[in-house]
Formats: sequence, structure tokens, C-alpha cells
Amino acid sequence: MHPATSPTTGTPAGRRPRTPRRSLLRGLVALAVAAPLALGAAACGGDDASDPNGPIKLTVFWWGGDARGDLTEAALAAYTRKHPNVTFETTWQANQGYFDKLATLTAGGNPPDIFQIDDNALAEYAARNTTLDLTSYTDSGKLDVSKFPKSLWQYGVVDGKLVGLAAGENTQGLVYNKTLLTKNGLPEPRTGMTWEEHIAWAEQVSRKTKLPGTMDPSADYKAFWVWLRQQGKDLYRGKELGFTVEDVTRWFELWKGARDRGATPTPDVIHEGNATDITKQLVVTGKAATSWVWVNQMPELKKNTKDDLGVVAYPGDPSAQWARASMYWSVFKGSKRRDAAVDVLNFLVNDPEATKILGTDRGLPSNLDLRRVVSDDITDPAMKQSIEVENELAKTFGEAPQVPIKGHNKIRAEMIKAGENAQYGRVTPAEAAAQFLAACTSAIA
Repeated sequence: MHPATSPTTGTPAGRRPRTPRRSLLRGLVALAVAAPLALGAAACGGDDASDPNGPIKLTVFWWGGDARGDLTEAALAAYTRKHPNVTFETTWQANQGYFDKLATLTAGGNPPDIFQIDDNALAEYAARNTTLDLTSYTDSGKLDVSKFPKSLWQYGVVDGKLVGLAAGENTQGLVYNKTLLTKNGLPEPRTGMTWEEHIAWAEQVSRKTKLPGTMDPSADYKAFWVWLRQQGKDLYRGKELGFTVEDVTRWFELWKGARDRGATPTPDVIHEGNATDITKQLVVTGKAATSWVWVNQMPELKKNTKDDLGVVAYPGDPSAQWARASMYWSVFKGSKRRDAAVDVLNFLVNDPEATKILGTDRGLPSNLDLRRVVSDDITDPAMKQSIEVENELAKTFGEAPQVPIKGHNKIRAEMIKAGENAQYGRVTPAEAAAQFLAACTSAIA
């Protein structure tokens, strides 16, 4: 999906939650099934079984570790307590290999009724006619997105169809070493500073501390994406690229200038920072004063350093950032229980009990009213900081871009390859840009 974060941390494929917890949850479900059957909102709908009062079993598939497994099972058990005729068959695994498994299930005619998905794959699965259009449910009020930031639920729309419901919210964040800056009497970066101002600030940090002021994000697609939006462009336009070779050249030249001024680390160190492992981000390994990450990665970053960290928006106009779905829930279009499945989605994002159970495991709760409730229960200072920053940035969020098109994963990988070629000086920025554009054109063909 994205860089390693708490919402995407996985465990070895096939690993299941601890037995005592699963036994308890299965017991809860068994007790619920044994209780007198009651008709719940989920059991209604012309597309479901002819007897809406009869037992309904929904299959649910997601990626994550034991902690996410426990929380999700507990939330689903809470749903069953309210709708005793609805039970669940759940499967989860590590992020690695998840989409291979999902592709196998859907191609083999045995797809889950409900599955977790991210913005790297949503458009592809929608194009395969795998995902149910949720628009009629939002129009009828059966799926309530009225408490979501507008740009958050819109980021689940593909070709005019709402095919993914945001399970949580995230956005880009520039994380910096506050302890280092305070110790050296240096100013902190601020939201709204231009890219040129940021590079000048980083150069100042490098000179004063002998530590590179900023990680070089020229190979980072999310930084490039925000920069493009500030130029009135976008990563994608319909089925095509939203940028030109001239745009990429300007971006690569911007960061060549930063490297030449000593504002960034050397190419070998930049390469370390290009790794997706959050534990290797330069702001926590002590090899740069800033890193370009997702805001919800703050707790994981904090675990890897004793220094205080701060976080602001990426440089430039902050309205280029948006309420991004950290991941989605989707329903299989061919599900015979799609009404019930949609009601479960509505429960997971809008029910106070479910939201409290799930907490911030999949990002900040999408429902803003319930986000405030969950925030009050958070004790982790780093997570509180993430929530505060996300809510502050939400005041300036712009319209959501379209969901990435098929080939996006390849484009992300090709940007790292082209960016590193420029970073190491193997080619000029213009040559790297030409290589990147050619690779992108091939990826989306």
C-alpha cells in the first residue's frame, strides 16, 4: 500500500491472532447466534436472501497483524451482538502477498464479501468490475458519509462510482527533529513556507549542526504529487499522466540544487531514506533533520528515537494536500449479501462502539464527530500529536485528486529508479525525467 505505518504493519502471511482472544470472540459469536434471531438493518434488502430473517454469514478479508486482527474481530463481534443473525468468517495476513491472494480469490470465483483495499489498487479492482458501487447506498442514507470530510469520501470515487469507503484518514507530513533545532537555536520549519524557503532553511541547518537539513524527496512520489498540485497540475488526469517531462525535469533540478548546496545528505544516505521501512527514515536514524512521511507514522517514528519530533505540512500551499484515505473497505459487486455487507461498513465507520474498538489502527476515524470521541481516549503523545496536526491541516485541505490509475505501483517504483539515477549523478535531471516519463507511459499503456 504505502510506507510501513501502524495501519499497514503486517505479520508473516497466514499468522492468526492469539488463540485465547480468538476463542473468546468465537464464543461471543456462538452465543449471539444461539440467541433469538432478530432482524437488523443489515439483513434487509432485495438482493440478499429471500428470508432476510435467516442466518447470514459474511466473509471479510484484510491485511495487518495480530493487533488489527483482534480489534477487527471485536468490532465485528459487536455487530453480531446487535444483529444476531449476521456472523462472519474472517481471514487476514501480512501486507506482503495480500493482493496476490485477493486476486486469486476474485479470479477463482471465491471473493470475500468485504475486503480491505488501498489507493494503489482501488482503480484496478474497480476496472475489473470487482467492487460494488456504493453511491445508491449513500444517496439513500443507508451508508452515511455526512460526517466525513468531503475530500475523504470523494477519494473513494472511481469513474463516477463510489467503490471504496475510507476506513481512516491520513495526509502527508514533514517530520523534523525538534530537539536538534532547539539545541542549536534554529527555527522550526512551518506550514506555508515555499519549497525554496525550505531548502534555504535546510542549508542553514546543515551548516550549523553538520547534519543534513532535509531528506531529499526527489524520488518520493507523494512529495512530487503535492508539488504538482501546487503548480495547478496533478499526478493523473483521467486515464493519462497529469504531468509532462518538463515538470519532472523542474522537480529533479530543484533537488539537484539542494544537493549542490549541501542541504541534503549524500546519495548513499538518501538511498537509505528511500527505503519504505519507517524505522530507516533519516529523521530517526540521525542522518537528516527531516523526513517526508505520512502524518499517522508519527507514533512509529517516535518509537525509534529519543528526540522530540515535530510535524508540519509539506512546503508550498497546504491546500494542495487532501484528506487521504489511509485504506478502504470495499464490497464485492457479486456478493449475494451486499446489502448486509454495506450495513457492516456503515457500522464500522459510524457506530460509536465500533469506532472506539478500532481506534486509530487504520488511521484517524473518518467520522469527524467520532474522531473527537476517540481522540479523548488517546494517551500516546505521538498519536495525539498526529491527530492535532491532521485536524489542523484539515482546515486547509483542498479537493481530493482522483484515485491513482492502474500502473501506479509501477510508476512509484520507476520514480525511485529515476530519482536515484539523478541523485547519484548517473544522468542529468533532464535525462532522468525522460527515462521516468517513458517508463510511466509504458506502465499505464
